[in-house]
Amino acid sequence: MSGNVQLLSDTLAGARAEGRSALIAYLPAGFPTVDGGIAAIKAVFEGGADVVEVGLPHSDPVLDGPVIQTADDIALRGGVKIADVMRTVREAYEATGKPVLVMTYWNPIDRYGVERFTAELAEAGGAGCILPDLPVQESALWREHAEKHGFATVFVVAPSSKDARLAEITAAGSGFVYAASLMGVTGTRESVGAQAQDLVRRTRATTDLPVCVGLGVSGAAQAAEVAGFADGVIVGSAFVKRMLDAPDEAAGLEAVRTLAGELAQGVRGTA
Repeated sequence: MSGNVQLLSDTLAGARAEGRSALIAYLPAGFPTVDGGIAAIKAVFEGGADVVEVGLPHSDPVLDGPVIQTADDIALRGGVKIADVMRTVREAYEATGKPVLVMTYWNPIDRYGVERFTAELAEAGGAGCILPDLPVQESALWREHAEKHGFATVFVVAPSSKDARLAEITAAGSGFVYAASLMGVTGTRESVGAQAQDLVRRTRATTDLPVCVGLGVSGAAQAAEVAGFADGVIVGSAFVKRMLDAPDEAAGLEAVRTLAGELAQGVRGTA
């Protein structure tokens, strides 16, 4: 089975054809358990997510705020391994037929082996990887293997990125561009706003790739705001928080399914 970058591209194009942004959800593998994490991803797809990013839990998630750090810690204490991440991708993709990416820091891939990681992700039906801490100038080996397997390589741009740097990053990426709405770590915010809109405008000037905005979106109103200027709305911490706050796993699944439904209405302007 080859990578599903075409499925990802078609999904994002399909949302655009409907006159809306895509809803992209993030959940870590192995949280609250491996089986529970797979069930949660299926629930957000059922609720209306178009794409899911599966987080590969890391012991030092420098770009993630306290909510995702807590979930990662639970997953790591539960013994989650890269094999469990691959199983999560496979089962989520096979159950839904929708694009599933992995979001991971570079160090775990480097230790595991790029060739091995990309081969296993292809076999699992993954659509690609989001690599927030891999510098573009050090990404040639990864991109060579990703292209061989038909994966998207999604890089992250930030409001601090200068225009020349944006052009360098977007030229190397595929699938979509992840625009971090503000400086700092992941987490929900009261406002996502003007900084993100300016970053999307500057990024679009360098590429035809869809530009999707993450970091800070927590509810339908914010999703609708971001959907007004971005090709995709990425939501992570809000889903994880619903799971953390739930009294049990069944309630957590219902909570993330409901949130996905609210956000799906938001990106459609029907909230």
